[in-house]
Amino acid sequence: MALVLCTAISCYFSLGVIGYKTVALLLLVTVSVNAMLFDIKPVLTTAVLSALIWNFFFIPPVFTFHINNTEDLLMFLMYFFIAMIHAVLTFKIRKEEKKARDKEDKEKTIKLYNTLLSSLSHELRTPISSIIGAVDALKENKGNISPNDQIELLNHIDLASMRLNRQVENLLNMSRLETGMLKLNVDWVDTNEFIFSAIQKLALHYSQTIVFEPDEQLPLFKFDRGLMEQVLQNLLHNAIQYTPENAIISIAAHQESAECVLSVADNGKGISESNIAYLFDKFYRLPQTKTGGTGLGLSIVKGFVEAHHGSVMAKNNVSGGMTFSIRFPAEQSFLNHLKNE
Repeated sequence: MALVLCTAISCYFSLGVIGYKTVALLLLVTVSVNAMLFDIKPVLTTAVLSALIWNFFFIPPVFTFHINNTEDLLMFLMYFFIAMIHAVLTFKIRKEEKKARDKEDKEKTIKLYNTLLSSLSHELRTPISSIIGAVDALKENKGNISPNDQIELLNHIDLASMRLNRQVENLLNMSRLETGMLKLNVDWVDTNEFIFSAIQKLALHYSQTIVFEPDEQLPLFKFDRGLMEQVLQNLLHNAIQYTPENAIISIAAHQESAECVLSVADNGKGISESNIAYLFDKFYRLPQTKTGGTGLGLSIVKGFVEAHHGSVMAKNNVSGGMTFSIRFPAEQSFLNHLKNE
């Protein structure tokens, strides 16, 4: 309604220039704009109000609802009819567009969850099958298995359990991000020790070399250690999964102004520039890559870093491979330097 009133006031002071018939067109445009923005009831009210305003303030004689000229009366009735029909049709078009968008969004959601279920059927079945197979072997050949074989089977169970736990954690973390249930538990963290701990807790065997040179000049940073440890582990897991066995994975940490900056780089093959924009999307997996993974790891990285009001980016290295960099604002303290002294 405010838009109609503003248009009417502007037209009233410009009446000597534009004429009252042109005002009708301008008011119709205003009704159309309202129909694109608001629900049907306020739109119909606007259509009626615009007709009455045009009659009272613009059609001669002004300041009365009486119309002397038959042509003007016919124009008024046509305006009223067109404004109402236009408002209804525009609203219906808008409603159909919304239905089409909702249908498209629903189809995308179904496709995403089908992708997730397909991935989970493999990711959960594989470690469960390993656990069941190892347990059956231990039970059925209890007295015939050598100690070394028993240790190997127990290692299989251990690795499969950790892999299973990782997938469950990813699902729970994504659920926390989706429902807004994520709450930060910030505390002072020694970044060097935090990185070493994240490397030691990796729940998989790997043949790549992970390199980290601690910087003793780094201050203590205040952030949620549990979440950022998950971020670092997901980045390392991603690098291990998509680099050759002899690759080198480098971790670096430094301070930039009031921000903590962490990076994970590798010397693998890198990826196509066109795929980088989709790396942090839910369930996204690079085309023509080996099976495994649910496509949640990097989207969780993005969610956890953004929860710290930070950002994450990926880029191909000039010499080959990729670098993932995360930065987030964090309170700093140099008390650890005093302790070392």
